Amino acid sequence: MTATPTDDRDAGLAAQYEAYPYPERNPQDETRRLFIGSPSHLREVDYWVFGAQRPRSKSMRVLVAGCGTGDGAIMLATQLARADRPAEVVCLDRSTKALSIAQARAQTRKLDNIRFIEGSLNELDALELGLFDYIDCCGVLHHLPNPAAALQTLERHLIPGGGMGLMVYAPFGRTGVYMLQDALEKLAPLTQSPEERLDVARRVMRTLPATAWLRQNGNFGDHLSGGDAGLYDLLLNPRDRAYTITDFLALLDQAGLEPAALMEPARYDPALFLPDPRLRARLATLPWQEQAAIAEDLAGNMATHVAYVVRKHAGLTKPDPLDPNAVPIMREIPGAELAKQMTPDNMLPFAFGTLVVPIPLPPQARGILPLIDGERTVGELAAILAIRGVNAEKFRHVWQESFYILERLNRVLLRSPA
Repeated sequence: MTATPTDDRDAGLAAQYEAYPYPERNPQDETRRLFIGSPSHLREVDYWVFGAQRPRSKSMRVLVAGCGTGDGAIMLATQLARADRPAEVVCLDRSTKALSIAQARAQTRKLDNIRFIEGSLNELDALELGLFDYIDCCGVLHHLPNPAAALQTLERHLIPGGGMGLMVYAPFGRTGVYMLQDALEKLAPLTQSPEERLDVARRVMRTLPATAWLRQNGNFGDHLSGGDAGLYDLLLNPRDRAYTITDFLALLDQAGLEPAALMEPARYDPALFLPDPRLRARLATLPWQEQAAIAEDLAGNMATHVAYVVRKHAGLTKPDPLDPNAVPIMREIPGAELAKQMTPDNMLPFAFGTLVVPIPLPPQARGILPLIDGERTVGELAAILAIRGVNAEKFRHVWQESFYILERLNRVLLRSPA
């Protein structure tokens, strides 16, 4: 039977990840560092997917659909193990080589809450793995022949009330990538071996014109620091589709899903870039989907879209940050360090990729942030501030404003109950 173009690209993709598992990782490095990111950071999953309402003592079943060499799976499994939380992380990938690297990383960390299955996401139904509380599909959908069908398959494997963490490529922040991909597909067609194609890419990169858009783009660095796997995945991938935020939301809708949060939520608010009052008034009249599209158009540096998604009309309710029993928690950076980053005029310089935006915070946030330790309740924070002369009404106002801003920056969340 003659292979179709789709078959050729699938075969090329399979060959790529056997020859150059992505991203390049040395399992022995697990003794000295843990890669942290979104999606699938445990505190993010607890908050954005489950609304800080799912007890931490409840067992969590996770599927990492297309785990590659394991960054997301190792992060989440490690965080679950460190928190002594009952869980099973199932890692699925069709690349034998990539899975072996992920498995070796897990062995180095002595993780016993993780298992590995060689297989294709397109064959998920046949694998009979059951249902999952949470599914990670990061950097996978945009390489598949039918992303919509794959996402619908994943949706069927969610428990009621479950959710997913997704990442897809975005076009504007990857300006220059697709031009070079087109050139390299002509110079190094898929009929060549991965090694031959990589050699061509290296030769082109040595003398790439200074005017090439890829040289101007500082939004990613795989082709510079990601080794052979990074160069190949960025510029030689046989199938690489980018989604505008509008396209991505349409893809979710087609699968019966909607975003619980886009990461970071503030990134998709164009008012951050448009301080003009008349423009902000105009923005306020637009649906949030259009505002998100405007933010992407204006910023120009979004190379990916990361989202936590749930079933449409799931009825997810966010916790009340003013509840005296709520426990604020820093996502990663300690509160004291974040407070030190504030400027004398109470601005927090925040980097959305290569774009740094000054975010105004209430002056009292500088004193509240160091008190957030993941144990103190909002009521206890109020009591400490009362001793410092901040009355209850003032605290409520300041805390509500501070939390709203820092939550949208994905820096301060609320802890799930025990």
